[in-house]
Amino acid sequence: MTQAQAAERIAKLRQEIDRYRYQYHVQNNLEISEGALDTLKHELYKLESEFPELITPDSPTQRVAGGVAKGFKKIRHEVRMLSLEDVFSFEEAEEWLKRVKKVNPHCDDEGLYAEVKMDGLATSLIYEDGKLVQGATRGDGTVGEDVTGNVKTMESIPLYLRVPTDRELDAYVKKFHGKLDERKVRSTVTKHAGRLEFRGEIYMRRSVLKKLNAELKKRGEPELANPRNAAAGGIRQLDPKIAAERRLSFMGWQVVGDTGTRTHEQAHELMKLLGFPSNDFNGLCRDLKDAQKIMDKIGDAREKLDYQIDGVVINVNDDKAFSDLGVVGKTPRAAVAWKFAAEQGTTVVRDIKVSVGRTGVLTPVAVMDPVQLAGTTVTHATLHNEDEIKRLGLKIGDTVIVEKAGDVIPKVIEVLPRLRTGKEKAFHMPTHCPICGSKVTRKEGEVATMCANPRCFAQELARLRHFVARDALDIRGLGEKILETFLQESIVSEPADLFRIQPGDLGGLEGFGEILSNKLVKEIQGHRRITLPRFIYALGIRHIGAENALLLARHFKTFDKLRHATLEELDSIEGIGDVVAKAVHEFFHDKEEMAKVDHVLDFVHVERETSESIQGPLVGTTWVFTGSLESMAREDAKELVRNLGADVSESVSKKTNYVVVGADPGSKADKAKELGVKILDEKEFLKMVK
Repeated sequence: MTQAQAAERIAKLRQEIDRYRYQYHVQNNLEISEGALDTLKHELYKLESEFPELITPDSPTQRVAGGVAKGFKKIRHEVRMLSLEDVFSFEEAEEWLKRVKKVNPHCDDEGLYAEVKMDGLATSLIYEDGKLVQGATRGDGTVGEDVTGNVKTMESIPLYLRVPTDRELDAYVKKFHGKLDERKVRSTVTKHAGRLEFRGEIYMRRSVLKKLNAELKKRGEPELANPRNAAAGGIRQLDPKIAAERRLSFMGWQVVGDTGTRTHEQAHELMKLLGFPSNDFNGLCRDLKDAQKIMDKIGDAREKLDYQIDGVVINVNDDKAFSDLGVVGKTPRAAVAWKFAAEQGTTVVRDIKVSVGRTGVLTPVAVMDPVQLAGTTVTHATLHNEDEIKRLGLKIGDTVIVEKAGDVIPKVIEVLPRLRTGKEKAFHMPTHCPICGSKVTRKEGEVATMCANPRCFAQELARLRHFVARDALDIRGLGEKILETFLQESIVSEPADLFRIQPGDLGGLEGFGEILSNKLVKEIQGHRRITLPRFIYALGIRHIGAENALLLARHFKTFDKLRHATLEELDSIEGIGDVVAKAVHEFFHDKEEMAKVDHVLDFVHVERETSESIQGPLVGTTWVFTGSLESMAREDAKELVRNLGADVSESVSKKTNYVVVGADPGSKADKAKELGVKILDEKEFLKMVK
């Protein structure tokens, strides 16, 4: 950047920062997030550091200011490890508590307990007669990974439970006199008899990550991205020596089983007596206003803490009330994760690239100056389609607000047009595929722009990736770079070619030694049997996700019957709409596609679908869900009606019986109204399934 360009950008930044400062301090109505404002200030600071001659006394920078591993044995949790519902404001937390109190009006008589939500890896620790015998990751909540050897390397986890002094124990019992089983508590903390389970979060301190990255840099090894990834990767190391090098920490948050305690507060203090760390910010709250104070206090200290957090967990303090309130899907009704607002920041869109997917859809992607969000460096954000770019009014060169909440893909949520210089350029969707040069098309009524060439290299690569993906054949070790090399070197041109690969075919490729070649071929050959739903999904038929693949498998039972199905038969399946039926029919009448399928079938055995739809009160009905639900995740709602015998579809048709509409519903709600399909709100849905 030249000095003239820097001067122009600095002037714009100062003007906007001053405008936002006035909004924040005087009008109390900041129209962008504080995180976004902070990144604008940071950009200004960096530019003035690079061009100090442009610093002026009135610059905002001169004002005085007053982020199931393979090889491990599987562990089945005796008590399921649940996930939590999220809320992002005091109002949403109030709504949660109102819902809970409708079930049990006195559930908060013992107050609420607020605990810091550590950004780490949920872990279960089992002690027998006071000795640590097992450490396991959460996994899917029911089955986790045995990481006992690794947790034993962590100094914050006691190998043997601590025995508190008489004075400590007496003080504890006195504090909660009459509200716990004193005899049971004394026996638990002094004798440690039997089996006890403690749960908490494994995490890495920021200071530890900093030192570790310095050591890795000296050794010429890749540095670790952020504390959470470092912790998750460390605990999943097969070699405990590597886990020990990560110097991980543990913070407890739950005792499982009867220890004599009757409240969440008592359990936390009991863990301290037994030798487990518990966060000093945690505390008992009379109501949500007290919880708000803890949230604010933690928020103020957040950036100074030596560990990453993403909010506060609010629990019904009374253990019996907590248990009686039960579970909704995978979340306990009596607890909620009150998270900090999604992280936002500002950056500049330097370019818009277009990627090509397995079905030929062209997706515009913003290429941006690096910006730190949610502990990661973000340089790209999906723009979805041409209509979304028009809605945002986005131009190349614009300053934008980008948002990233947890593991959600970064997205551009707003353009800041006041920061434009007049040099920004409009984006136009290409008329030809950026990979193969073929013409692109956009069907009437659809938002997708598509490459018309089904043999496009980008599509072939995306199809191979889809074929070996986790929900398809689940062949590990075949990443995008390896598949791209296989295509470029003509080792593979279609999925069946993967099964023809011999170790010797890979000898001339960079990075492929004898051991890796043998291992990869063995992995591929180990996936020559597959269930029918997975195989249907693996084919990459347009509009066929895992849900529709299961519907097709249950209806036809065998792949041969599916491939010879008529359009009328496909269209008659409950949950399969006209568009999906047409896509499936066209796929199985494409001679080239069928030749590729036959080649795969020379190597792969597709099992007959034997599962039947569950019998229940909703048998014969088809459900569609749109929008977000308050009481449970949408996937859990789908599973709920399936368990009652219903079918679930991703599209609304005349055959749909019910459409459940949550917050921010999509076009499916409009389609349901148009077709006269019964629409249920969340309250009506819950009443019906009960």
